[in-house]
This record gives sequence, structure tokens and C-alpha cells, in this order.
Amino acid sequence: MIKDIVRDEAVLAVKSEPATKTDMQTVRDLLDTVKANEERCVGMAANMIGVHKTILVALIGDEYTAMINPVIVDRSKETYETEEGCLSLNGVRPVTRHRIITVEYLDRKFKRRRGIFRDFEAEIIQHEIEHFSGIII
Repeated sequence: MIKDIVRDEAVLAVKSEPATKTDMQTVRDLLDTVKANEERCVGMAANMIGVHKTILVALIGDEYTAMINPVIVDRSKETYETEEGCLSLNGVRPVTRHRIITVEYLDRKFKRRRGIFRDFEAEIIQHEIEHFSGIII
């Protein structure tokens, strides 16, 4: 189901908790919501729809991938400066991102996955993972 985007920074600042199999509706809602906003969005964390669970969706290649309880387990020393926007905020803000990251996560079937992501895909994932800690760009 398509959900409203949370814009209240106090709500977005709340730290997220690990997701369980009982949170699969949130995964479906995130996918529906990001696809409904795909002309202006490439990723979304669950807190952006008001659910404080560590679930994100990100545009990987040409499709949205759900990551449940993702953790960055390695990152390149190489970083770069860029500007990012967020559906929950107005405008863009400067950020520093790692060029390459390795992420361990559960897929929609709760199967363990490990992926290496580069450049823009890595940027999306880093942005969404920061949401879990209440960090807003």
C-alpha cells in the first residue's frame, strides 16, 4: 500500500529497531511507496513511512531491492563529496560518501545476502542506512 512520506524531523530522528518476518507488510509498503515516487526518489527507509524498523529499498540496477537489517561491513577508504536530497526534506545538502561498500542483509525471503555496491548505488544505501540511526542529511 502506498504510504504518506513522513516529513516530521522528530519522527525521523527516532532510531530504528531490527526487523523480523512479521514486518513483511512494511517491505511491501516501502516498495509500493518508492515506486509511486520513482520520478523523484531512488531509495527509501522504513522510517520515511513512519515505521521504525531497519528496512530499506534502493534502486539497484534497474529494479528496487529490499534490504532487511542491512549492515555495512566494509567500506573503501576512497570517499567523495556530493549533494543529496530526501523526500522527507526540502532542498539538498552536502554529504561525504564512500565510493564502495560491502553490505550484509536479509532479502525478502529472509535469506542472508552480501553485496558489494559502488558509486551511486552505494550512495543510496548509505543515505538510507543513516535514516536507521535518526540521521537526516
